[in-house]
Amino acid sequence: MEFKKSLESILLSLKNSQEFNEQIVHWHTIPSREAEYVNFPLNIDMRLKEALEKRGVSQLYTHQHEAYQLAKQGNNFVAVTPTASGKTICYNLPVLQQIITDENSRALYLFPTKALAQDQKSEINEIIEEMGVQINSYTYDGDTSPAIRQKVRKAGHIVITNPDMLHSAILPHHTKWVSLFENLKYIVIDELHIYRGIFGSHVANVIRRLKRICEFYGSTPQFICTSATIANPQELAETLTGTTMNLIAKNGAPSSKKHFIFYNPPIVNKPLNIRRSATLEVRRLAGEFLKNKIQTIVFARSRVRVEIILTYLQQLIKNELIKKSIRGYRGGYLPKQRREIERGLRNGEILGVVSTNALELGVDIGSLQVCIMTGYPGTIASAWQQAGRAGRRQGEAVILMVASSSPLDQYIIQNPRYFFEQNPETAIINPDNLVVLVDHLKCAAFELPFKEGDTFDGLELEDILQFLAEERVLYFNNQTYHWMNDAFPAHNISLRSASQENVIIIDQSDIANIKVIGEMDRFSAMTLLHDEAIYLHQGVQFQVEKLDWEEKKAFVREVNVDYFTDANLAVQLKVLEEDETYVKDHAVFGYGDVTVQAMATIFKKIKFDTHENIGSGPIHLPEEELHTNSAWMSFQSNMIEDLGEKRMEESLIGVANVLQHVAPLKVMCDPSDLHVVAQIKAIHNDKPTVFLYDRYPGGVGLSKKIHETMRPVLSEALRLIDQCPCYSGCPSCIGVEGSSDTSKKDAYLLLSILKDEANVSKT
Repeated sequence: MEFKKSLESILLSLKNSQEFNEQIVHWHTIPSREAEYVNFPLNIDMRLKEALEKRGVSQLYTHQHEAYQLAKQGNNFVAVTPTASGKTICYNLPVLQQIITDENSRALYLFPTKALAQDQKSEINEIIEEMGVQINSYTYDGDTSPAIRQKVRKAGHIVITNPDMLHSAILPHHTKWVSLFENLKYIVIDELHIYRGIFGSHVANVIRRLKRICEFYGSTPQFICTSATIANPQELAETLTGTTMNLIAKNGAPSSKKHFIFYNPPIVNKPLNIRRSATLEVRRLAGEFLKNKIQTIVFARSRVRVEIILTYLQQLIKNELIKKSIRGYRGGYLPKQRREIERGLRNGEILGVVSTNALELGVDIGSLQVCIMTGYPGTIASAWQQAGRAGRRQGEAVILMVASSSPLDQYIIQNPRYFFEQNPETAIINPDNLVVLVDHLKCAAFELPFKEGDTFDGLELEDILQFLAEERVLYFNNQTYHWMNDAFPAHNISLRSASQENVIIIDQSDIANIKVIGEMDRFSAMTLLHDEAIYLHQGVQFQVEKLDWEEKKAFVREVNVDYFTDANLAVQLKVLEEDETYVKDHAVFGYGDVTVQAMATIFKKIKFDTHENIGSGPIHLPEEELHTNSAWMSFQSNMIEDLGEKRMEESLIGVANVLQHVAPLKVMCDPSDLHVVAQIKAIHNDKPTVFLYDRYPGGVGLSKKIHETMRPVLSEALRLIDQCPCYSGCPSCIGVEGSSDTSKKDAYLLLSILKDEANVSKT
């Protein structure tokens, strides 16, 4: 009979393994903690109390009790507690109590993903069933059938949806939702920390539109928000909702003992400080737990990486039953597949899952024991969310963070104190971004006309409304601005990406059964769905036979090859207008409007396991143009004379590479939201320049924040280079392989000059 090790014995053998120990940078054990309880408030309906007791909730945690009291007093609040701390009761309890008291009351629940909405619907419906009270709770999303939609609009006490559906399907058709808007008492916004950057800026405007419609129907709902740990939850909640918020930050929930292990793969090339692939190390470590039937979740940072790790694990494990119980999970899978995987994780049929951050949120996926992160997820908040997926119910849990050679991963792995002691990042949104604001004003005008002197949740609008009237988008008559276009504006405005349309992925492997297997945003499609790209889906390889850019369709066919593809993006940047500039002795610091031209150029074929380049080819796609904001730093031209043009160019690329990894840490954004480009001769001033720009039309305030806090950003960049053990530069610091012996020293020198002069008495 096959012997299976327990989690404790695997941990013990890892501790005793010299090979494993040599790669452990830090082993941090978080002790378990006891719960802090309070009895149910006296005014809770007995049926609700008994239903919760049947589900094992006989008392409330302190934060749940505080949430209930604030809600009953009519206050808006944001609750910030860790994963699996019972945040759903913070809103379900006051909402259900209110509907029992007044059956006309309504509540609107907003979740950032459909998966989370489905999960929460199941939970609240189980409580309602136990209570035996006639309360209708429905999800309203793209998967809701037309027959049920009418029922939801007429009779839904609790409508569970996502911001995209609220924006494009509910608000524009508010006349069909009169009973909801007239009686709306609570608006619940879960996973608040997700609403940052461009998505958050869009959603803040959707909330402005929602409040305007509520006011029209005579309701003033309360806001209840919940969030993972971020530095500014109250500020974010207030900016997002435009209301004053109370903060609940003291957690009363218990937690299991957790082992947080920072693992750095071994160095395979000492001169270049290149480490063994994090993907291959994750395969080995996850394989060890899965072979012993220990339920494990592996997080990867991209769709491609998810599919690669899934392929590796299925090849590694010989036991057919275990192999079948390892699945992938990411955006682009169809809803039915995702529901099936979530259910399998809860009931234990699925032993292992490889996921993007789609499963980072609070979907109940049962009691996983091990969480393995392939690289640092990009923010401390995300890392803690992913870690929270393990040990949610009881017993010990293991969290392994496996670093890649990227500068950001190496910085985090070598500075565990930064991770465990640093305040979490600040979430930034800019609801007044002109591009975003104008889009939502069009939607708002379609929903209800604007009268002269009206504001948009306090924001003065006259100039913008006059502009839209001049552009013949609005019609001004009798002191009122009316929508005058046939088109329906919300349909063309995406809340989540710069591009408005997704590319549909069509599998034509079987001509008799052609089917849609997924979708992808346009910007990602440029590098992932070009002709000849290898697209991976549930561990199956597909080759893109044709990308029809006009029709937004990618036609794929199943193949079996031993490589995957990776594509390059060429970027050109020009300054349109300088808003702020300050000149120092050796450098010039600026901020303003820029235009960016991006083009996918070539793709490489990379062999599985060895990761060597085995071929390449051109990509023929049109250029994408972007008008946005950027911060920049230019060196005075005598620096080129001192270093020489070749050395200057190499060191500039090194500086850009370090900043690309360090800057997003400071502004809590995905590295892909903030791009860094180096130019040896910038078009606007002929000086060697490094640009940091927001990758979204009009910007969302990321580069502005960098411009205002440039010195600490540069300090972190210097520390990263300083701590890297390589001699002349490597992918873990300046990112330049095989460059001259002075590259690392030169990049350090340039960053030192910038740091000494940044944010010092602007002249």
